[in-house]
Amino acid sequence: MKVRVLVSFKDSVLDPQGQTVKNALHTLGYKNISDVRQGKVFEVDITDMSDADIEKIIPEISNKVLANPIIEKFTWEILE
Repeated sequence: MKVRVLVSFKDSVLDPQGQTVKNALHTLGYKNISDVRQGKVFEVDITDMSDADIEKIIPEISNKVLANPIIEKFTWEILE
């Protein structure tokens, strides 16, 4: 089974890379872009685990390893 975890800064955290991309887009003429937030994507392959166990372990590993819970948030979805 494959799980995709999306990690991004919390809304209250400044995202300088996202701001740089937004400014570059404005320079290129894309004035309708109001905000850009950057993040990370993890695809985790899991074998021999029930959906219930996956629902327990993914938030655990996301909080411990994939994201910094102080400044980042995450969402996840089962792909297969």
